[in-house]
Amino acid sequence: MKTKSGVMTVTATVLLTALAAAGCSTGKDDQVKGEGKDPAKKPVISQTIYDRGTVPPEEGTIEKNRWTDWINENGPATVKFTAIPRWESQAKLNTLFASGSAPDLIFEFDTGYRNQLYNQKQLMPLDDLIAKHSTVYKKLLEENPVLKKIGTKPDGKLYEFGRILGLSTNHVLYVRQDWLQKLGLEVPKTTDDLYKVIKAFTEQDPDGNGKKDTYGYSLSFVTGMVTDAMFQNVTRVVENGTLIHDWERLKAATEFKKRMYDEGLIDKDFLADKNGEKAKQDFINGKLGFYGVNGGGGTPGMQILEAMRKNNPESKMIPIELPKGPFGQFSPVIQNPVQMTAVINATAKDPAAVVKYVDFLVSESTQKTLSKGLEGTHWKTGANGCPEVIVDKDRQKKELSWTGDFQMLNFSATWGKCSSYASTLDPSKPLEKEFLEIIDMAKKAYLDPARPIAEITSGEHMPTLPQDLQLIVTNATKTMTDTINKAIVSGSSYKVDQALADAKSTWEKSGGKQVDEWYTKWYAENKDKAFLKEDMYKMPKSQ
Repeated sequence: MKTKSGVMTVTATVLLTALAAAGCSTGKDDQVKGEGKDPAKKPVISQTIYDRGTVPPEEGTIEKNRWTDWINENGPATVKFTAIPRWESQAKLNTLFASGSAPDLIFEFDTGYRNQLYNQKQLMPLDDLIAKHSTVYKKLLEENPVLKKIGTKPDGKLYEFGRILGLSTNHVLYVRQDWLQKLGLEVPKTTDDLYKVIKAFTEQDPDGNGKKDTYGYSLSFVTGMVTDAMFQNVTRVVENGTLIHDWERLKAATEFKKRMYDEGLIDKDFLADKNGEKAKQDFINGKLGFYGVNGGGGTPGMQILEAMRKNNPESKMIPIELPKGPFGQFSPVIQNPVQMTAVINATAKDPAAVVKYVDFLVSESTQKTLSKGLEGTHWKTGANGCPEVIVDKDRQKKELSWTGDFQMLNFSATWGKCSSYASTLDPSKPLEKEFLEIIDMAKKAYLDPARPIAEITSGEHMPTLPQDLQLIVTNATKTMTDTINKAIVSGSSYKVDQALADAKSTWEKSGGKQVDEWYTKWYAENKDKAFLKEDMYKMPKSQ
């Protein structure tokens, strides 16, 4: 079993897209102005803010810095910020709710946790509040009905604020194009072709140094996830209109991985490379032929191109369509185009003030400032009509690189061409021009519904299991994952068929059948109203 993290699919690409997106202005200042500069005249509210430990000491803290000061000076309320450790957010929030001190406005990416708060009646319905006190978010709701569809809970009431990010790439599978050319190989069209290319990259000295010191492929982190997507190994698939727990795709993906391991075509320490950093360095240093990148069509991809080209001026990398597997052709994880990110605490004392503050946050001019900084100080309008950074990289990093979590209500997809990372690149510079072409190739490869994502929808739009069923999943998943990995690395002593039988046994003994029945029933009752991948591809593309 593999672990999917909807949050992970949001990380680098979302923040970077948002950073770029927020820079574009329609020229219409829709910012909700503060009610005067006198803090004494403003209502006092509170909100959470993720703490990633990235604020430079000279800038203060995530709770008190130049941008929290700017918000309090320019917004309609005085906001008290509460830092929430990014990777321990739920533990911190649980403590705050238990003590009655949770902030008024809660920002949380995890859909399951927000649903948990709803089930615990910790959230305030928003319909009447927005109708009476909102103008900006109210208009966004009218223009984007999908926000109401996704943010509405089983009782029929709206509980969540969200944002439109648009359809864009996330995971990207890169191949060394110069290695393909040197060995006279074509871009692999099928998983059988892929195996042949991987084998050639490993055994035919593609770097020409006379040594057998290259690997064709990797199975760590994103590259492993991309491999699962090729085989649609995503646990649950729709067959004949029914959502089922699939085992055949798990078998096919595991056999493919085991073959590469047994034949020495991948680094045998891949299980220790949990974040893919070793594989990344191998790709940059010319020792690896394929590499999957999170946010590969944005800054992370550009950074890899820059580093690889610095090491070897002749090197070339291109994104490719995922090869067609035995169950069809799919695309890797793409960016969730509609993301819900915020809720109001049911005990908020002045919810009207919170809603007015949300109007301020979602305003284009606010998000422009929180992403690009101050016009004339940090940026100016460039030749393409989009913001052009006018401070050096050190100052940009010190003052702006850590503001992504202030942008969790950033409607980047609605801001036109300046919403894209591409708008920040200069086509007069050869390397940036090359990456602009790579971005277009990735979009063509991965945003076509003819090659949809392997999952039935983004993980953020999957339903939340009841607590007792979630416990079953948690208890069984690690054992099953270990069982499958054991089959990959154990040669002939532990075969895939036996591993699959053992994994099934673990699942059934843990009570997994109840989980399968729950998902099947949910899909049957909600497939016409849930936000599924077919709906994702109807969203506008991020430009």
